[in-house]
Amino acid sequence: MGIPTRQEAFELLQEFTKNENLIKHALAVEAALRMYARHFKEDEELWRVVGLLHDFDYERYPSAEEHPWKGAEILRSRGYDETMIRAILSHASYTNILRESVLERALFAVDELCGLITAVALVRPSKRIADVTVKSVTKKMKDKAFARNVNREEIAEGAALLEVDLHEHIDRVIGAMRDISGDLGL
Repeated sequence: MGIPTRQEAFELLQEFTKNENLIKHALAVEAALRMYARHFKEDEELWRVVGLLHDFDYERYPSAEEHPWKGAEILRSRGYDETMIRAILSHASYTNILRESVLERALFAVDELCGLITAVALVRPSKRIADVTVKSVTKKMKDKAFARNVNREEIAEGAALLEVDLHEHIDRVIGAMRDISGDLGL
């Protein structure tokens, strides 16, 4: 099969993921990767699909022993492109797969940040991403009690891997998520 269409990827995501928040996370990562694909003049469709599918197996296989390994097995059994699979495997630090391509680095860079931006939006009085600023995200990054499961070091490391200033990186991802705020319910 190679690389699935965006629709095929979304259907696969929905086949394995029923949790609405996990689907919204996939949509946020898709939007952020699409933005970076444009920025780096890379294959937008490939990057979108990787964003949608990076955690598609997580609801069924949430442990580090299984995610994203089970997902990679499923994608291989369906004949998906190895570039896509490798990027998905590399997004989790514990897989010890080096992030060599710009796609792999970008996925790593946006994954945790999308989660943090969503959390910041949800504590705003409006609960809207339109009211999220770089300053509000960086302030919450410093508060270790806020969104405890978000790895702040990975956010900073991701920006460095992309050779982008952290504040600029946050601003870009906020913008990408604003573009799909209706789909995110934010």
